[in-house]
Amino acid sequence: MNSLIARAIALLEKIPHSLIAFIARFSIAAVFWKSGQTKVEGLAVDLIDGTFELGWPRLADSTIPLFKSEYHVPLLAPEIAAHLAAFAEHFFPILILIGFATRFSALALLGMTLTIQLFVYPDAYPTHGTWMAVLLYLMATGPGKLSIDHLIARHYNRSSASPLSLNQPIR
Repeated sequence: MNSLIARAIALLEKIPHSLIAFIARFSIAAVFWKSGQTKVEGLAVDLIDGTFELGWPRLADSTIPLFKSEYHVPLLAPEIAAHLAAFAEHFFPILILIGFATRFSALALLGMTLTIQLFVYPDAYPTHGTWMAVLLYLMATGPGKLSIDHLIARHYNRSSASPLSLNQPIR
């Protein structure tokens, strides 16, 4: 029995980091991108359901009122918070998806997640905990081989380290 368990564990340990990191990057990017899409008009991209509308994005009419009532965060005017959130929910997911500046982009989204958890939806800790786990994983281990970060590291002959870290391996 112990031998069977040991073989099962050995098999599970062979799941490549690059596969886990790619799925983590795609999934967390989708969460924030879809949220950002609810805040803007003029730009709609959803590869899964086939929505594709290119245009100059602008805040949806409902976005600033939402930040005045439900999404109110301290120290930021709702107009500024709305623009920052809409930008962050589009910019950082793109970077994470392509694997460029992954660790820093994950850090930015972790900060956003903590803000949401602490000031907007404190009861949503199961969801935010999942987001934080994925973001922390990407920050700690990097984006994997299917990323621009990995290509940059290889270009600079740093195959054992991410270009954004001095000592973390890219697996």
